[in-house]
Amino acid sequence: MTQDTINEVLKFRDDRDWKQFHNPKDLAISISLEAAELLEVFQWSAEDVVCENKLNKIREELADVVNYCILMADACGLDLDEIVHEKVQLNNEKYPVEKAFGNKEKYTELKDK
Repeated sequence: MTQDTINEVLKFRDDRDWKQFHNPKDLAISISLEAAELLEVFQWSAEDVVCENKLNKIREELADVVNYCILMADACGLDLDEIVHEKVQLNNEKYPVEKAFGNKEKYTELKDK
């Protein structure tokens, strides 16, 4: 994601004077609600995990989740590139390729091959 995209989201918020409402608690709630709307796209789909006919709704809901994540990072003074990079590094430690490759187990359940 580019800084221009982040700035566009923040400008949208600022143009409407909504920053006053964007505290971490309410933004966390909003992220969860939007993620639930994304999950709703797949509700009652049984074994149907194909996304092609659902892409428009997925795009819309995923954008909402990301937008609220941008707002949350801004409200908390966090740099998205930095926190994502740090999380990938942590996950690299928790899920070493030699243990995790092709394995869906949680890191606490991974075994040496």
